[in-house]
Amino acid sequence: MAVITAPRRRTFAVTARAPRSRAPLRHLVPGAAIVTLVGLAVAFGPLAVPYSPEAQSIAERLRAPSAEHLLGTDAFGRDVLARLLAGGRISLLIGLLSMAITIVAGVSVGAVAGYFGGTVDAVLMRVTELVMVFTTFFLIILIVATFGGSVPLLILVIGLTSWPVSARIIRGEVLKTRHRDFVLAARAVGASSWRIIARHVLPNVVAVVIVSATVRVGTNILVEAGLSYLGLGVQPPLASWGNMVADGAKVIRTEWWLTLIPAVAIFATVLGFNVGGEALRDVLDPRRRPLR
Repeated sequence: MAVITAPRRRTFAVTARAPRSRAPLRHLVPGAAIVTLVGLAVAFGPLAVPYSPEAQSIAERLRAPSAEHLLGTDAFGRDVLARLLAGGRISLLIGLLSMAITIVAGVSVGAVAGYFGGTVDAVLMRVTELVMVFTTFFLIILIVATFGGSVPLLILVIGLTSWPVSARIIRGEVLKTRHRDFVLAARAVGASSWRIIARHVLPNVVAVVIVSATVRVGTNILVEAGLSYLGLGVQPPLASWGNMVADGAKVIRTEWWLTLIPAVAIFATVLGFNVGGEALRDVLDPRRRPLR
């Protein structure tokens, strides 16, 4: 007697790939919001303040925050809010422009050293290490103390003493990129080395450049604040967050707002750039994006 059995049914497991998490984008929001808020405040805030940052009034010196002076006045009767916004412009200007110099120098040295390798790499890395031997902050102090603390000099000095770290980071990325297939294909068709660097190598390390630039702005703002606090940075009557902290430190026990307010501005701005830079790294590097 034959036994009839039903055919075995095949089952297929259908698995759906989990969508990419949007967590990196959410992490980008706080840093971007802080930086945007600070940028808008220092750009347009002075239009809403009826006081000049350099206007002095001995009769109104060391006034506490009030309806007339929202953040109080300093030892010369100058409105702290007006000086905070004006100082923010100077501090951000120094941070951004010195960052641009740092990134241009660092990318140039790192890309050339990483792509050509050999003797070129050895020479450029020894120069980089020589610059790194000197503590950057004290080197800046030496130069500024010798030649003065003008804003253009601060931008130039901070930018030209901060590039070695960026150069080493870019060199590492270029070393990983120069042996990839699209670079080898470009060589095979006769493209020059400089064309390959500009058209194929640098576009593939742009994410690292952006992140390095973002973090560098915050670092340079801190360097400027430290120099100004020591009296070697932005010189009066120009305001910067660093020299505002220095001025308020003399009377911090009684007029706390003179130090606290610019210190909070420095902290918030540097935090915004650093948090934004970390979030940008996660957004731009797909290997760091977590799955749900």
